[in-house]
Amino acid sequence: MDGEIAGPHSGPMESFDNLVRTEFAPKTTYLNTASTGLLPARTLVAMRDAAASAAAGLPSDMFADVEASRSAYARLVGVPATRVAAGASVATYSGLVAASLPRGAEVLTAEGDFSSLVNPLYSRDDLKVRAVPLERIAESVGPDTALVAVSSVQSADGRIADLAAVRDAARAHGARTLVDASQSNGWLPPAADDFDFVVAVAYKWVLCPRGVAFLVVPEDLGEAAGLTPLFGGWASGEHPWDSCYGRVEELAHSARRFDESPALFSYTGARHSLALIEELGVDAVRAHDTALADRFRAGLASLGHEPVPAPGSAIVSVPGLGHRQEELGRAGIQVSDRAGNLRAAFHVYNTVADVDRLLDVLAG
Repeated sequence: MDGEIAGPHSGPMESFDNLVRTEFAPKTTYLNTASTGLLPARTLVAMRDAAASAAAGLPSDMFADVEASRSAYARLVGVPATRVAAGASVATYSGLVAASLPRGAEVLTAEGDFSSLVNPLYSRDDLKVRAVPLERIAESVGPDTALVAVSSVQSADGRIADLAAVRDAARAHGARTLVDASQSNGWLPPAADDFDFVVAVAYKWVLCPRGVAFLVVPEDLGEAAGLTPLFGGWASGEHPWDSCYGRVEELAHSARRFDESPALFSYTGARHSLALIEELGVDAVRAHDTALADRFRAGLASLGHEPVPAPGSAIVSVPGLGHRQEELGRAGIQVSDRAGNLRAAFHVYNTVADVDRLLDVLAG
């Protein structure tokens, strides 16, 4: 890949770049990870091999891949694997948390947060859901607040929530917390231990196939919060192969009780994508991604454009330029149009040359 952040790389950064070159060879200037991350080569190979084995009548043990993925994700967010449930969507797990709340409970959310997080909360018409500006969410927590639900990084514009302030305010008022880390895992993971529930899809910044999501629950598996495995099937049993018929008599003694029946081929790929993030290192990924985002912000200023303020974010959103998405697409540059804003997301496979190409086309 062409381009460097600052001077010649050596040591760890050289290894970083070499590993990225081995795993990725995009055919476009791909700046749309906030929508969907690119699959690493190792992930694609694993999924192809698994599909070929299944077609030949020799399916591999893909349930082992689910457990490997669970363990890798647990390491990424710094909790024991016993606290991680494996599923497929944020909405399912947000709905699970919503179902645990008592009638009339107040839920605090950020205005314009992603629908998969907040809509399941609104779907319970007996809850009092209150949306406030992201910057005011911590100060808006009050004695009646039962749950604070917020994305760590806003999908629409890359703004980073002050999660430490949210944590402290929630604890002060006895409220529980639900954090959606879909737009931060892999480059800015939250300290999962600081919150009651952390949910995320994995097909963005941790580069997994679609159909992979995780929920981190407290050590008591959410029992104090009233969390119950409403959609639990055979896979939620302590001994799944003995739980295939009738009532599941013994739920898993871990967060696996909240597992959905897994999309096995996706999890076969996920273990390899998560391993790559571990090898690259989240700190190195963050330094790489945010340096590119900062370069783009500086270039925008020289063109007379002002992005949504989101210091330290790998996502840059530019008001008034969303209409240029199609033009950029024709030029081979993949970005998003979000509410009229041009959204560019910078990740491991991007380079200085990608940033400069985007700026050149915008200047044209």
